[in-house]
Amino acid sequence: MSDIAIELVGVSRRFGPKVAVDGVSLRVQRGQVYGLIGPNGAGKTTTFSMMCGYLRPSAGSLRVMDVEPWADGALKGKLGVLPQDAILPGGWKVGTLLTYWARLSGLNAPEREARESLEKVGLVEAWNVETPALSHGMAKRVALAQALMGRPPLVLLDEPTAGMDPKIAHQVRQVIQDMRGQQTVVVSSHNLQELEQLCDAAAILDRGRLVQAGSLADLTRQAAEFRVQVARGTVLVPEVEALAGVLSARLEAEGVLHVRFDGQAHPPEEVISRVVGHLIQTGVLILGVSRGQRLEERVLQLT
Repeated sequence: MSDIAIELVGVSRRFGPKVAVDGVSLRVQRGQVYGLIGPNGAGKTTTFSMMCGYLRPSAGSLRVMDVEPWADGALKGKLGVLPQDAILPGGWKVGTLLTYWARLSGLNAPEREARESLEKVGLVEAWNVETPALSHGMAKRVALAQALMGRPPLVLLDEPTAGMDPKIAHQVRQVIQDMRGQQTVVVSSHNLQELEQLCDAAAILDRGRLVQAGSLADLTRQAAEFRVQVARGTVLVPEVEALAGVLSARLEAEGVLHVRFDGQAHPPEEVISRVVGHLIQTGVLILGVSRGQRLEERVLQLT
């Protein structure tokens, strides 16, 4: 068995004259949580749909779990999918619907699987609720529960926490994090802070093309920049900017000091030590230091 869960090589997809995905090549390793990132129109949904087997590429090679995903039955029992706008059929109670889906998937103990998946998304109390009575967020969680049933080796999630309140979104993120190493998860989302928390690696798309792909550490380490989380004290930004090697500094409202430095002339450890030492000497209490940019900043630079 290959260590590669998903591999795209030169994949393109056209809709008439429009090129939605243009020559994308990327790999998702088994056990990773992998992000698909990009603005509207970047090609994320089309790429996601090809990974699911809903669409075939117009050109290039695409393999998912060592098979072509659009082949009949190729991924049965291996793939769980949450589309962005999942619609539940009417006339069903939630528990009955999930149990039915579990039976269709050939799962043992389908009712137990249905209950366990509802518990994962914090919706056990909706077991006897009719699907038309569900709010948008609740319906999304039922669809997510369906994608998670049976613990498939590959799970594709499009905007998994959209429309959820913060408490439930946190619970869903924890479920995804717990899958790391056991299952492969691909998450497409506009929530870059969420992806930064969840993902081991990601691909940034823009206008159908792959702009950059790699580990989250590599994607955010490109710039000579670091961040200092300040707990207490007054940061005098002009004094920080006057330190040797510092090009610029800015302090955000939440107490994060962003420092850009000349990485060619000054080793990162030297500049970080100098800035941190200055802050401590001026009475600033520091919670932590992290290298690189935030994912959001990197995406805005590239797209």
